[in-house]
Amino acid sequence: MAADRSPDPPRPVADLDWSPKRARAFGERTLDLWERFLTELPSLPVAGAWTADEVARAVARPVPEEPMPDDELFAYLRDVAFDWSMYPGHPRFMAYITGTGTVPGAAADLLASGLNMNLGGWRLSPSGTEIELLLLRWFAEQFGLPSSAGGLLTSGGAMANFVALKTARDHRAGWDIRAKGVLAGPPLALYASEEVHVTTDREADMLGLGAEAVRKIPVDGDFRMRVDDLERAIGRDRAAGLRPFAVVATAGTVATGAVDPLPAIADLCARESLWLHVDGAYGGPAVLADDLRPLFVGIERADSIAFDPHKWMYTPHSGGCVLMRDARHLSESFAAQAGYVHEDKERTGHGPDLGMMGPQFSRGFQALKVWVSLLAHGRRAYARRISHDAELARYMAEQVRARRELELVAPVTLSICCFRYVPDDLAAGTPGRDEYLDELNERLMTAIQLDGRAYCSNAILHGRFVLRACIVNFRTEAADCDATLDVATELGEKLDAELRPDRLRAGA
Repeated sequence: MAADRSPDPPRPVADLDWSPKRARAFGERTLDLWERFLTELPSLPVAGAWTADEVARAVARPVPEEPMPDDELFAYLRDVAFDWSMYPGHPRFMAYITGTGTVPGAAADLLASGLNMNLGGWRLSPSGTEIELLLLRWFAEQFGLPSSAGGLLTSGGAMANFVALKTARDHRAGWDIRAKGVLAGPPLALYASEEVHVTTDREADMLGLGAEAVRKIPVDGDFRMRVDDLERAIGRDRAAGLRPFAVVATAGTVATGAVDPLPAIADLCARESLWLHVDGAYGGPAVLADDLRPLFVGIERADSIAFDPHKWMYTPHSGGCVLMRDARHLSESFAAQAGYVHEDKERTGHGPDLGMMGPQFSRGFQALKVWVSLLAHGRRAYARRISHDAELARYMAEQVRARRELELVAPVTLSICCFRYVPDDLAAGTPGRDEYLDELNERLMTAIQLDGRAYCSNAILHGRFVLRACIVNFRTEAADCDATLDVATELGEKLDAELRPDRLRAGA
């Protein structure tokens, strides 16, 4: 009887497995585009006046059955980069709070993507996990947290705040809320100022508490939380049978950069046994600057802190960070065991699995771009540049005061300058004046963004629509602040001439 013949092995399929030489050639052409981008960036418009349909038609390509030739592919990428992109790293981009993107960070991202480690498990990312842990310990030291502190890198501030508030919920609810859910005890309540970022409402929603569980506390004239109103709100909720569990203090509000009174809030949280979380998504890195650090006294007393390296540490998107006063709280809130993942840590000597400390099992090497940026630049360079950004915002405020057509509408605390265009012949007390100025400045913001020479955003302060310039950009200098105000004045005058005849009569 003939012996069974073994089947032939499958033939190799290497279509996706490029040689190092092929990979290098592709990478070098990409670097050529990057070099051109860095060279031309100051002369490019911040953004274009495109519509969604125009961009979609321009970037749409059918997925080919066979490889697109490199020349054709790089011509396409060149069009994407230089014809259909906007540039948050532009010196005159001052909208929202998005960093410039460090050069070492971008290069580190390439290496991290090439290594493709999964920082959910130590054995899948030995160097990656240890670098993240080193980075987190360094961050904790900068904020004055004790040696028990630790944390996690996240996709951004929204996720960092979510991780912190879930941990707060789990450790202050008073029952096993992870096992039994939110309905097993009294309704929970948390507290934040009226100026808190909107993601706090979403986090309460995701935690099963509902957005109405967030009590919005009034602010003072400098847009800081009023601690007396906070204390009264906590008392009312306790009397009504609710269970207060956390206070979210903001260290750098998104609208004006205000820093809540952290020592007084920390005192109140200690008396009331509440978790103190500090949302420093924007302002947190300012603790590196000696002249700004005093604004953050009290942050070292927080139970948790969230901040975004991709904001005021300028690193490429995306990367947030959550720090815990006691790092053990994270695994207590997120650890979950799966039978198909087994490891004897005593025998292997391996470190912790970061996937057990947050929502994600699969985690990219986000720490490398931050770590390499710090190594390449050094702490002092960050301190100098963050301080300089704040100095530029103060300079911009003085320039606003010096222009008759512009009005400063909020104090500059960190690196945000809020102002509005006010025609100098539009007298105070004119009927409908405030409503007209709201419409004028709303139209002006859109006009500035479409114009392309500068780019600012807006804030709503005391119910009024104002323009907002946020400087978290290591390419921005005083001339860019001046140019932005010039554009606002030029376009504001033009819009006022068009709008006012239909809305108001000058001086009426």
